[in-house]
Amino acid sequence: MSGQSRGNGRSGAGVVPVAVPMAVMPVIGLWGLDRGGMWGDESVTFQVAQRTVPQIWRLLHDVDAVHGLYYLFMHAVLAVHPGEVVLRLPSVCAATATAGLVAALGVRLAGPWVGLWAGLLYAITPMTGHYAQEGRSYALVAAGVAGATLLLLRAVEAATARAWWPYGAVVALTCLLHELAVLVLCAHALTLALLRVPRRVWSGWGCAAGAVVLLLLPLVWVSQGQSGQVAWLVTPGWDRAERLVRHFSPGPAGVVFWGSLLLMAVGLRTRRLAAVALPLLLVPPGILMAVSQVRPLFHDRYVLYSLAGASLLVAAGAGRVAGALGRVRFAGRRVRVGGRQVHALLGVTGVLALTVTFVHHLPVHRQDRSAAHRPDNLAVVSALALRLMRPGDPVLFVPSVGRLAALAYPKGFRQVQDIALREPAPRSGTLWGREATPGELRHRLASVHRVWVVAEAYALDPRWSPSDPVERTKLAVLAEEFTVREEHTRDGVIVRLHVRRTPADAPAVDEPSTGVATAGAATAEVSGPRASRPPASRPPMSCPPA
Repeated sequence: MSGQSRGNGRSGAGVVPVAVPMAVMPVIGLWGLDRGGMWGDESVTFQVAQRTVPQIWRLLHDVDAVHGLYYLFMHAVLAVHPGEVVLRLPSVCAATATAGLVAALGVRLAGPWVGLWAGLLYAITPMTGHYAQEGRSYALVAAGVAGATLLLLRAVEAATARAWWPYGAVVALTCLLHELAVLVLCAHALTLALLRVPRRVWSGWGCAAGAVVLLLLPLVWVSQGQSGQVAWLVTPGWDRAERLVRHFSPGPAGVVFWGSLLLMAVGLRTRRLAAVALPLLLVPPGILMAVSQVRPLFHDRYVLYSLAGASLLVAAGAGRVAGALGRVRFAGRRVRVGGRQVHALLGVTGVLALTVTFVHHLPVHRQDRSAAHRPDNLAVVSALALRLMRPGDPVLFVPSVGRLAALAYPKGFRQVQDIALREPAPRSGTLWGREATPGELRHRLASVHRVWVVAEAYALDPRWSPSDPVERTKLAVLAEEFTVREEHTRDGVIVRLHVRRTPADAPAVDEPSTGVATAGAATAEVSGPRASRPPASRPPMSCPPA
């Protein structure tokens, strides 16, 4: 580290640059936090975290092992108060910590102004705000990776075996929150290579990384058996790479986007910072995209932690531009003008530029705080059921993942009869319960004259063909014995009332399929092997990798 950077860190000059982003991020994160509805993945966190620890442990043997530690953590959080805001508060706190850690990295590597700008850039990027308001583990993983990167630098400086223990512990905890965070080890290895550290540093890092991998192997083995959860993922192409680049920018298009790319390129000249930021930015997404060409595993949220690298590089580029503007040529000679005053003015100008950028993209942030911007809004399903369904009415969830709406918002379904359910979700050790066999289901439906069905567009597509015999039975009985009496749609959610056919009823030749789905598509990470897969263009209701 240069003497200037080291001096800045020791003198305490990094306190304000770290504190300001940590003050800004909670404001952005708490704005619109109660958006009036959970989507599929959040509902899984909400209902699983409220189970007993033995029930959670039983669930992890069958599904969602990759999120086991997060569910146990949220079990303690929701024990305080089970609600949507409390569900998302840990993500807001984690994003706040990450903004501070990114700023601390910038201070350590390139000085206070770069640290301040990097932390603020991270805080105002729309992708940060999106996951800061989500009841899932991704913001926590980003905080863990940023903390581990800072500990990596400290361990390199300390050059003692003891200094690697905190680094190894934080990386291990982060990987247990989400196993794909292990890719940060590859980024850190490249960082060490670019920094040309001595052999003893490689030895210390290798021991820490090896311990992390050994600890993670049981989780990897279990999650491999649950790989059907990510069957909905598709092979990423150049369009996904471009989208990720735009998500990593404080503005997805226009002058802000292209200016960010230009500043990143300039920031590469800040060699020590680039040695840390560039691997973090490129290595995890690059490896995951490459692997996904053979076995799709890529999703933007799985590499949210790489966003810190982009913020650091943009800030470093801005720092170099500010340094150049702080000098002028006079009489053919290079002269400093104004000294510290000029640099302070340029620093404040940078903060104002970030403020203008955030204000310019307020519509993007505002849109993201709408429940309609998420793949599903299960509160809408429950409200519609409460308004339409009478006490004792039978309801059929097709596919069974649709039951998440009733688990997350039971009020709308409290007085109706879940006609396909045989064993509730917590007791059965599943995400949405165990259903009756095809024979039992036919017998149950034979005794009713009307049944409500919740549907999404993909389930009404004749090409939708579930492999699960129970789901096929649902569709077959509805098509053979019932006809549609009512249909209601809210925000893409379809609720239909089916009534039993009479001899006088003649089925229409072109009658649409009666297949149905939940208010969120059958999903990946929250589900086990899926009965069927919706069209690739529709965002799934849930999402962690195996």
